Amino acid sequence: MAIEIERKFLIIGDAWRSAPAVFYSQGYLNRDKARTVRVRIAGDEAFLTIKGQSVGASRAEFEYPVPVEDACELLALCEQPLIEKYRRKIPHAGFVWEVDEFVGDNAGLVAAEIELPSEDCVFDKPEWVGEEVTSDARYFNSNLSRLPFNRWHK
Repeated sequence: MAIEIERKFLIIGDAWRSAPAVFYSQGYLNRDKARTVRVRIAGDEAFLTIKGQSVGASRAEFEYPVPVEDACELLALCEQPLIEKYRRKIPHAGFVWEVDEFVGDNAGLVAAEIELPSEDCVFDKPEWVGEEVTSDARYFNSNLSRLPFNRWHK
C-alpha cells in the first residue's frame, strides 16, 4: 500500500513567488471522510487519485495517470466548486515544498505542503513558511471544495 506522509503550512511573505507555477484544476468524485476520489489536471497531465482517511500526517494514497480528455469529462461529474490553484515546487534543504496559491472560490489562501519519509522526520523550513495547519481539516483540498476559503469570513 502507498502511504503519503504530508505536512501543511500557511505561507508568509512573497519570497516563494519567483518559482515557476503550473495551473491545477481538480475536483472530487467522492469527498467521504474515510476516502476521497480526486480528478486533477496539472498543466498537460492528468491523474485519478484515491486517498484514505488521514491518521496524523499519514494516509493511504493511490495515484494513476489518465488521459487529459478523460479528466476533463470527469471534472464535469465532480462535486462543485472545483479547486483551482497555481502550484510552485521549491527545493529546500533536501526536500521539495509544494506551494499552492489558490484562485477562484479559494482566492487569498496560500499554503505549502512537504512530503516526508516518516512522521518524525526532522526538516528545515524556509523563511516563508508560517503556521502549521496539518491537523486543521478546513485546509484539506476536499474540504475547500465543500466550504471554500472565501466563505470562511462571512
